[in-house]
Amino acid sequence: MGRYVFKLPDVGEGTAEAEIVAWHVAVGDQIAEDQQLVDVMTDKATVEMTSPVSGKVILLHGAPGEMAPVGAPLVELEVEGAGNQHGKKAAEPAKPKPQALAAPVSAEKPKLVEPAPVKVAPAPMPAAPRKPGDKPLASPAVRKRAHELGIELQFVHGSGPAGRIEHADLDTYLARGGSGGPARSAYARRDGTQEIKLIGLRRKIAEKMQEAKRRIPHFAYVEEVDVTELEALRVHLNAAKKPEQPKLTLLPFLMRALVRVLPDYPQINARFDDEAGIVHRFAAVHIGIATQTASGLIVPVVKHAEARDVWDCAAEVARVSGLARDNKASKDDLTGSTITITSLGPLGGVATTPVINHPEVAIIGPNAIIEKPVVRHGQVVVRKRMNISSSFDHRVVDGYDAAEFIQRIKGLIEHPATLFMD
Repeated sequence: MGRYVFKLPDVGEGTAEAEIVAWHVAVGDQIAEDQQLVDVMTDKATVEMTSPVSGKVILLHGAPGEMAPVGAPLVELEVEGAGNQHGKKAAEPAKPKPQALAAPVSAEKPKLVEPAPVKVAPAPMPAAPRKPGDKPLASPAVRKRAHELGIELQFVHGSGPAGRIEHADLDTYLARGGSGGPARSAYARRDGTQEIKLIGLRRKIAEKMQEAKRRIPHFAYVEEVDVTELEALRVHLNAAKKPEQPKLTLLPFLMRALVRVLPDYPQINARFDDEAGIVHRFAAVHIGIATQTASGLIVPVVKHAEARDVWDCAAEVARVSGLARDNKASKDDLTGSTITITSLGPLGGVATTPVINHPEVAIIGPNAIIEKPVVRHGQVVVRKRMNISSSFDHRVVDGYDAAEFIQRIKGLIEHPATLFMD
């Protein structure tokens, strides 16, 4: 028997290191060639690493959240033959499979950390109780399903190697009433603290939000808009649409309003390089669509919204947001935005203070549509009203210009026919 050491390969684009996000094997596992080993994240993408050989896992290097430089050992396997431990070439490293960009704009490169070997021992018995504070082992697919089902993995017993949680364990948990044990009183005392390390995409999101708030002096502006006529038009167009046309939501109309108004406010359709002291104003309108996924907030981009009608905007929003949710968006799908729309959908709330997608200088957030009694022409009538929340970079956008910009957007939305008039 020989030993095969799988090392972190060069994933391209000048990447010198990657973060270990999730292990899919444990010490003692017998694995087959091309079986998934580990997910790693660079500044640009999440990459799935597969095994180039069959064998038995005897050592794992690094824990989730640690950084590994290119060329560092990740997994050691016991294999048939000589292996590659002493330089004998057993097989070429498997080519990494890129899945999706980790974040729309890369964060600062973290300091290089040499990972210390971490030996993971198999659990002595399947479904052994997890100690308080231990991180549950599970694949991204299992974690995504648990998230969708509202299951806390900390309370699910794992029957896989090293106590890893499998899909069958989720089924068992649900079959037992989702409690993982005897039912407790609604007034039972709860104790314990769960420590969750920020890794992978969640770490990237945290870094990006912190950078945006630290570097950008935000100011917010909220305006109420009457969307009664727009909603009537939207319902009519959806009822009369062709089978191949997508269903229209509010977003395509808001996108249309943005592309009509932005040419008069070029300082808002911009990105600010504050280190160089340069504001880049764009003729093209590339709209970021903040999208909630099982992994966290991702901002895919609708390119050249100025050249799209509402149907095309709706189709492209559905395409890029769907790719983001399925973790299949490409680098081009997730970069290059010049202004962002963020919407909480049915959770839109009365008003929000959205965080600007650095290095952009503005973000727009439509809130919930609410029927309200309002006075029109001396009569109290019920109308559909919605707040538009927005944030601007005060270094680049003056308050007066921001307010005037939103008022222009309001005018187009309240008189939707003007959205389509040249």
